[in-house]
Amino acid sequence: MEELNRITFNPAVMGGNPTIRGMRVTVGTVVGLVASGYTTAEILAAWPYLEEEDIRQALAYAAWRVETDQRSVMI
Repeated sequence: MEELNRITFNPAVMGGNPTIRGMRVTVGTVVGLVASGYTTAEILAAWPYLEEEDIRQALAYAAWRVETDQRSVMI
């Protein structure tokens, strides 16, 4: 897996869920926005402290988790 250096985990932030650069923005929030049809430009306009690479890495992390979870169920 590629290095996802913007995805962070901290039990004291958002209950330990994966977040973007330690901020109170979860990977799930970003993926949910994309799934709801928001464009990268719309997300960045609404959350100006996010960067395009944050969105890309959130999607990459979610895809990796889905693949990993599916393999563990099949074994």
